[in-house]
Amino acid sequence: MARSDSHAVTTSPPLFTSVDDVVEKLATTGYLADKATATSVFLADRLGKPLLVEGPAGVGKTELARAVSEATGAGLVRLQCYEGVDEARALYEWNHAKQLLRIQAGSGDWQQTQEDVFSEEFLLTRPLLTAIRRTEPTVLLIDETDKADVEIEGLLLEVLSDFAVTVPELGTIVATRKPFVVLTSNATRELSEALKRRCLFLHLDFPDAELERRILASRVPDLPEALAEQLVRTMRVLRGMQLKKLPSVAETIDWGRTLLALGLDTLDDAAVRSTLGVVLKHQSDQLRAAGELRLN
Repeated sequence: MARSDSHAVTTSPPLFTSVDDVVEKLATTGYLADKATATSVFLADRLGKPLLVEGPAGVGKTELARAVSEATGAGLVRLQCYEGVDEARALYEWNHAKQLLRIQAGSGDWQQTQEDVFSEEFLLTRPLLTAIRRTEPTVLLIDETDKADVEIEGLLLEVLSDFAVTVPELGTIVATRKPFVVLTSNATRELSEALKRRCLFLHLDFPDAELERRILASRVPDLPEALAEQLVRTMRVLRGMQLKKLPSVAETIDWGRTLLALGLDTLDDAAVRSTLGVVLKHQSDQLRAAGELRLN
């Protein structure tokens, strides 16, 4: 473990050499990045700044972090945010049960026992501390940041500013290799300006038709081109409806695989009715789509 009173972080070798390198490396994982996305990833890597990726659910925000990890061989550490996530679940906690057993078996020297139970052996690291302590290339994904309570943002500000964590019993733990940090947000609430200032910002939306066709061809290469064209066109119509949950790119891929598995060569009304559950997961959405979609 790196321990220091200073907050100096060792400069890490870059993961990418250029914007084009980002595009090429991510493509090897099946993630087709546009120029804006690739530029944001390159700058976050080169400048050593966290990348805040905001956009509706299902546009590939989490997948981007996974793709960076896979493309560069970096380990992926994920903090899934939710209402009620606290410092113990995000940073670290002590193994209290194990500490109690050690105290019960102690020699009676409280000073020695106290030093013993607050040692590495009893420290349970959670995602933020785990990422800071890793010496190998690491992608730290802080997923759905907007679902966490506002108080957690203060913790993130501290960690992302200095990449250092103070454990009172052990001292200050400083990253020896700064992780590549991706924060995602569905914009269900506004994140603080202080947190945003520490990040580069990327807004991801659903891909345009051309990019979605390329993604589909990459992930479902056996799908006939004409059927893929129908599918993408239908997905764009669905996303224009007032649905409870708009279908994601992952569901486009799932629908393509479904049609291929069923041996269908056209997306007509019957095919849509029999497979709509692959794409829309709420009955109200299925009823609306069935009523509004008209395919030849």
